[in-house]
Amino acid sequence: MAQVFTKSMARNIFYGGSVFFILLFLALTLDTSFALPERDQRHQLDLSTEVGQRIAKGKELWENNNCIGCHTLLGEGAYFAPELGNIYTRFGNNKEAIKAFIQSRPAMGIPGRRSMPQFNFSDEELDAIAEFLKYSSEINTAGWPPNIQG
Repeated sequence: MAQVFTKSMARNIFYGGSVFFILLFLALTLDTSFALPERDQRHQLDLSTEVGQRIAKGKELWENNNCIGCHTLLGEGAYFAPELGNIYTRFGNNKEAIKAFIQSRPAMGIPGRRSMPQFNFSDEELDAIAEFLKYSSEINTAGWPPNIQG
């Protein structure tokens, strides 16, 4: 009862599998596009609001001062300094604590240790960076990056 595997059968499997996985890809893409607005808090980025403007200013400061050269944010960046994607929650949901930490950095660093430099940000800039880090902490990343304790 040996059955012969023909070119026609192989072609049908190829086309059927291709259609199935294209439809699966489209369904997952559609699901993602509906889920993202709820997960990424994009409503806060409205530049017509004061909070949206502060977040944008904080992101600009983040980029201009090359913070990603030392820190990671949501898993992206360097591993020299701590991940900042959850800094707002680590500091007890307190923007003032974040601002105080940034302000407290010694001007000459800490001898013999790696240390964040003193950027001498104004109060407005500190508030903008804290707002940006708060926004980043509120993004639902579904547990990414993993916080592996070991």
